[in-house]
Amino acid sequence: MDAGMYDVAIVGGGPAGMAAALTLGRAHRPVLLADAGHGRNAPAEAVHNFLTRDGTPPGELRELGRKELAAYPSVVIREEPVAGVRVVGGGVFRLEQEGGGTADARRLLLATGLADELPGPRGVEALWGRSAFHCPYCHGYECTGRPVAVIGADPARVRLALQLSRFAGDVALCTEGAPLDATARARLEAAGVTVRCEAIARLEATGDRLDQIVFESGPPLARAAVFVVNVPRQRSGLAALLGCASFPDGCVEVDEFGRTSVPGVYAAGDMARRATVPVPLAAVVSAAASGTVAGAVLDQDLLSADFDLPDPFARKKG
Repeated sequence: MDAGMYDVAIVGGGPAGMAAALTLGRAHRPVLLADAGHGRNAPAEAVHNFLTRDGTPPGELRELGRKELAAYPSVVIREEPVAGVRVVGGGVFRLEQEGGGTADARRLLLATGLADELPGPRGVEALWGRSAFHCPYCHGYECTGRPVAVIGADPARVRLALQLSRFAGDVALCTEGAPLDATARARLEAAGVTVRCEAIARLEATGDRLDQIVFESGPPLARAAVFVVNVPRQRSGLAALLGCASFPDGCVEVDEFGRTSVPGVYAAGDMARRATVPVPLAAVVSAAASGTVAGAVLDQDLLSADFDLPDPFARKKG
């Protein structure tokens, strides 16, 4: 093998990318981990639902991961964004980094993650990850006994308000003028959820801590936290550049082993999902698990290629 060739290039140094690099490093695979440093959960105070790391700040978790990877000499980390990728002779993937450097690899794992767009209300950006949230499993427990609001009126928002009513001190559903059917209203009323239908003017806060929701009409609503609608999008255009199949929501389609529709290209973390999973999984532990699986399958993929062995993960025909 060319001495300048990596077995696997991993683009993205979050939980999925680092977990894959750890798996491959322990298998003595030459790995490049290219990291632009833009973690989706960077605004959050802490990571939750990660056994042994519950409550760890995202930056600290990243530092711990880097420290562990440093123990494996076959893992090389470059702190530079990848601007492009193309296939060159023999099916080799050539990464083009923003600083002008390149790197070649036999296989490619995309772990570039998602970014969140926040359509509103005014003031939500300053609160994101601190007192404005989207995931009850990531931040719901911290709302125990506190007054919270859920913005929106579709069935998913009603469901979230009902879920939060189990432990939040006082839950309000703010519909922004959208109608609710009689069944939804009855369920909310039975659970003690207040409904406010006025349009929201803005969120008022002290620093990054929500104080109250101000409406276009009617009295303001004092709240400690708000659950808002976020619109996730692909942080990187590399999957599209390579022609990887994706879903209407923008997530890259993978199978249960992290393989995309493009031979030799894998994807892991919240940027990718299987057809049987209706939404991208945002949990850090899920991202790390998907990276571990992809790393092991990549190792076996390369092992089959190196020794002309049958692929134990061969796709079933038909």
